[in-house]
Amino acid sequence: MAEKSDATPFIKNGAKATITKTPEKPAKEKTGKEGRGKALKQIIVALIVNIGTINTGMAFGFSATALPQLKSANSTIHITEGEASWIASLSAVGTPIGCILSGYLMDNIGRRRTLIFTEVPLIVGWIMISFAQNVIMIYIGRLLVGFGSGMVGAPARVYTCEVSQPHLRGMLGAMASVGVSTGVLIQYVIGSATSWNILAGVSAIVPIVSLLGMLALPETPNYLLTQDKPEKAEKSLSKLRGSTCNLNEEIQKMISFKEKNHVEPLRTPREIIKALLAPSALKPFGILALYFFIYQWCGVNTITFYAVEVFEASGASLDKYSLTISMGVLRVIFTVVGCILCRRCGRRPLTFVSSLGCGTSMVVLSVYLYYVQYWKENNLPPQYSWIPVASIYLFMVFCTLGFLIVPWIMIGEVYPTQVRGIIGGMTTCIAHLSIFTVVKTFPYLKHSLNDYGTFGLYGGLSLCGTAFFYFFLPETKGKSLQEIEDYFSGRIKSLSRKNTQTEIA
Repeated sequence: MAEKSDATPFIKNGAKATITKTPEKPAKEKTGKEGRGKALKQIIVALIVNIGTINTGMAFGFSATALPQLKSANSTIHITEGEASWIASLSAVGTPIGCILSGYLMDNIGRRRTLIFTEVPLIVGWIMISFAQNVIMIYIGRLLVGFGSGMVGAPARVYTCEVSQPHLRGMLGAMASVGVSTGVLIQYVIGSATSWNILAGVSAIVPIVSLLGMLALPETPNYLLTQDKPEKAEKSLSKLRGSTCNLNEEIQKMISFKEKNHVEPLRTPREIIKALLAPSALKPFGILALYFFIYQWCGVNTITFYAVEVFEASGASLDKYSLTISMGVLRVIFTVVGCILCRRCGRRPLTFVSSLGCGTSMVVLSVYLYYVQYWKENNLPPQYSWIPVASIYLFMVFCTLGFLIVPWIMIGEVYPTQVRGIIGGMTTCIAHLSIFTVVKTFPYLKHSLNDYGTFGLYGGLSLCGTAFFYFFLPETKGKSLQEIEDYFSGRIKSLSRKNTQTEIA
């Protein structure tokens, strides 16, 4: 009997069977960890976005090495003590204006375009300082640099948090703090080896690189959805996640949340004000405003802006420039450590480490400075000169692990989508106003309370802040942006337990 060909259809009861092609099983959608986007893509995007935050650190660190040079007798532009305090603090005057403007621009022209626009005043400001012929030109340059630094703060953090998935958001959101610490270190290292005007010229390179990098990135999917552009949002998400991500599931969750909560663009001032006064915006704003006040008044930017002078006043026997550079290195290292810990430990524990650690180390420094003054008045040599150096180093470690990271991450996490740009800008405005008040008042506090009294005040405020953080600071680690918004708006009661609602990055 002839062997049947594989092509011969099976015949039953004299009739040919209907041939139907077995449908291919649809590809199984990836869920859970398998459906996550590529971590490397998200890391690269976060790195590009946060190049601009290096400028903020450079604005902070510039005065530490530039002021001693400008005060010296052989300086081409000689400045007084009062002019020095203005140079140190003027960048923080321009910053709040930039914060408010960037908040408005983020919600109107988008996160990406705002980040591109913010580099222009930074480039102009650094070039103006570099070619300054008088102190007025330095003032204007510092204002522009502060203005640009204020503009970059909120959009960099909001962009990073909006394009990152929950399991990466804490670590990637902390990259802005790494950028700031890196900027401070750059100023300390280059400033100790060259003149202040060359330092300013070199600093102009960073915003130029940042501008070019932002041109290659897409707008955030969250912003595109608020503008009713779902196709563009999905295209943006595919660029940000890669082929491993379940794009359809993630974008549908975003759309579902948008429809459920009626997330539409705010068209009129009345709508904007109403959204800003809603509990979902007002509650986190109050928490973060007080967080920034406590964190700035622990004295971190006093040490950052006046690092060389603080080491000189402490009576430390080692070279003050070497101590300043090593402190900058320490800050960068522990900012990276803080990024990793933020993913593992959460926001609250790291905040407690900072408030207690900073407060204790400042009190120790204060007590030592009291004895420094006693020794000077009685013509006695300083003793145990390692104590102030250890106190300042420990202070920087404790501050970096929590204060320098947590509140900046939370700017991109805790606010509702509709006004995330505006209120994020308002929050960075509050933060930099606190910086201005601390830096500007430091010389006056020194004259009124002496060095030991000033640092004792900083330490006391940091310790008192622990109680506030314990009762009011929520834990947002691992929670989606929508869960956090639901919590502050009252739709869910707690963030401490696993929420069954849909999770979206």
